[in-house]
Amino acid sequence: MKKKKYEGKLPNVPSDSIYLNVSNLKKGIYTLKIVHKNRIIKKTKFNKK
Repeated sequence: MKKKKYEGKLPNVPSDSIYLNVSNLKKGIYTLKIVHKNRIIKKTKFNKK
């Protein structure tokens, strides 16, 4: 099964918090990568139960 890749770009955010709503994701393990200037600065995995 081929993995799907979703990307999104945010405009300048006026605060220091970003919320990611995962309620529409299917159950499973996901990897979140935060990128700055084409470099991964944070990579984390989470499990949607």
